[in-house]
Amino acid sequence: MNIGVIGTGYVGLVTGACFAEVGMSVLCADVDHTKVSQLKSGVMPIYEPGLGELVRKNMDIGRLGFTSDLREMIRIADVIFIAVGTPQNRDGSADVSNILDVSRIIGKEMKREKVVVTKSTVPVGTSEKIRETIESLSEFKVHVCSNPEFLREGSAISDFMSPDRVILGVDSKYAESCLKDLYRSFMKNTEAILVMDLASAEMTKYAANAMLATRISFINSIAAFCKIKNANIQMVRKGIGSDHRIGQDYLNPGVGYGGSCFSKDMKALIKMMSDLDLNPSILLAVQELNEDQKTILFQEVIGRFGNDLTGKKIAIWGLSFKPDTDDMREAPSVATIEALLEHGASVSAHDPRAIKEANRRFGTRISLCEDQYEVLNDASALVVHTEWDCYRHPDFQTVKSNMREAVIIDGRNLYNSTRLVSQGFEYYSLVSPQTEE
Repeated sequence: MNIGVIGTGYVGLVTGACFAEVGMSVLCADVDHTKVSQLKSGVMPIYEPGLGELVRKNMDIGRLGFTSDLREMIRIADVIFIAVGTPQNRDGSADVSNILDVSRIIGKEMKREKVVVTKSTVPVGTSEKIRETIESLSEFKVHVCSNPEFLREGSAISDFMSPDRVILGVDSKYAESCLKDLYRSFMKNTEAILVMDLASAEMTKYAANAMLATRISFINSIAAFCKIKNANIQMVRKGIGSDHRIGQDYLNPGVGYGGSCFSKDMKALIKMMSDLDLNPSILLAVQELNEDQKTILFQEVIGRFGNDLTGKKIAIWGLSFKPDTDDMREAPSVATIEALLEHGASVSAHDPRAIKEANRRFGTRISLCEDQYEVLNDASALVVHTEWDCYRHPDFQTVKSNMREAVIIDGRNLYNSTRLVSQGFEYYSLVSPQTEE
């Protein structure tokens, strides 16, 4: 079975590489000629652990290829996965124009029966629009499917190769059989392949992300309460997480969620509900709480130094929204840096992977360093934004000797406050001192 993937962004590239890894013939297409040329040379457009090695290995074997000729890919492929971007409109809705543009090309070029699968996150009802578009341009049978992705940046390869479930929205037994055959290579337990109608599959992605976002905002609200009342949030987290109905995942207090999925999908779901005159108040509250949470480290800075930060240098450890990715979309660090600059501070920053992206975003407005200790030179405070492993056990003597003032503001609750205070640091975190281990 020949597989085609349209789009070589995060989802498309991981999808293509993982299908090739289990022995399938995959051709990935993208209209970006520069990106295709780089991929053919083994240069990855994104950082994801293990992805580069997987792509280069399967290219060398001959199971994975790249092209900028969408028509060639459509002619060859038996199953076509659509993994193009769905950017956010001003009103929060998802822009599906790229999806429909691709559907028109498929309709014009398909010369035989095809299975067309949407990987991109799309509003409920988009699959039917895809069908209508293709059928208006082709006389051949098309089976339209929705197969939403649940990949976590930083662990996307393992998520794809060993999924806890696969959602298949299908419109025919033929499509169901075809996709089940594709995913059996990844699923030891085929009962975890969940087959449903198209609309339910599309909705499952939004509902899952909304639930996870809600858990994050919930635990951050509880952590704020615990800090004021001197309750132990880590004990509270263990207490509620031990309930099998709740579990431990996504209950870590922090600076709020970021990345490309949660914020965008929350806004899109809010817009869809509002258009149906449904009350999205829960989702609106989650979104508002998260935006407030992104400012919490800046609030700690001005709480310590005052509103006028002129002459103060603030060092940042961590720019990506989470470890093991270079993605800074909706990253809380961006909100912190913009606020610091607005209040007169100078900012120096380090990140193991996101320096290039940070330079694109901020240019010369901030200082970017390849060495995590160099950013501390003459700094009045260190703000920890991302829990990269290299920040977990730093040389605190070097940290202190490099800084003008020994102030650490920890947005990921990484350090032992008692130990740091004994070494002469002022230490601020999102939890009360007694909660740290």
